[in-house]
Amino acid sequence: MATAGYNLEPVLLGDRELAQISALVRTKAGITLTPAKRPLIIARLQKRLRRLKLSSYGDYMKVLEADTSGEELTSFLDALTTNHTYFFREEQHFELLAATVVPELRRTDHGRPLRMWCAACSSGQEPYTIAMTLADMTDPPAFTMLASDLSTRVLEKAASGVYRMEDVRGLPLDVLRRHFERGVGEQDGLARVSAALRRNITYRQINLLEQGPGGQPFDVIFCRNVMIYFETDVQQRVVTMLERHLAPGGYLFVSHSESLNSVSHGLKWIAPAAYRKPLNG
Repeated sequence: MATAGYNLEPVLLGDRELAQISALVRTKAGITLTPAKRPLIIARLQKRLRRLKLSSYGDYMKVLEADTSGEELTSFLDALTTNHTYFFREEQHFELLAATVVPELRRTDHGRPLRMWCAACSSGQEPYTIAMTLADMTDPPAFTMLASDLSTRVLEKAASGVYRMEDVRGLPLDVLRRHFERGVGEQDGLARVSAALRRNITYRQINLLEQGPGGQPFDVIFCRNVMIYFETDVQQRVVTMLERHLAPGGYLFVSHSESLNSVSHGLKWIAPAAYRKPLNG
């Protein structure tokens, strides 16, 4: 098929522009992109250059610098941040949540709803897994949950609660029946998380390097599979912020591939990749 007005060949990414892009990603998202990531950067940003009809990455950097709205910066970070997740990932944490964490919190919560924050929620599988875990307890607790991510693209998907059937096929049949609605007609091949689960979750864009969520501290924070992309100094900033937003006696979950051993904090290790803030903290 002939094309007019477009060069579909990849635009070359020079060393200077690569350094500029890498510096901006590290400043805004805390992620270090090495020169080995050049092919990934080109693959991810080609669409932006074509949409803006730009012929060089230098021109694209000028667009980013002149973007006072922040919209193009959001698109830039959306393109370069990785979002991979699935339901009940590292399921031991959800077992610990139901068997130990919630019962312990209930001893001191004075009957109020639990406050939870899923701080790197990606496309929603993690916050919905948390919600399913709580709903399936013998005596389900009342809770509110904030789910946040840097990427507005994945937040939109998460808030919709709609997934392909292959994304939920590994879930037990009874879980699917309780917590999902199967699409029919034009929605065939899709499944949607039930309204009962969706109504307790609020989605919001939050950059963990620039701000916290504000408001009341949280009883439980999940921040998993994001700090693996950060160098130690950035990890320290994020952990300090998370600890500040934990209520006394609150719990922090990180990924099993992550460790807090290299950063300073006042949290107590309670299980692999699970920590608790002292009650007098």
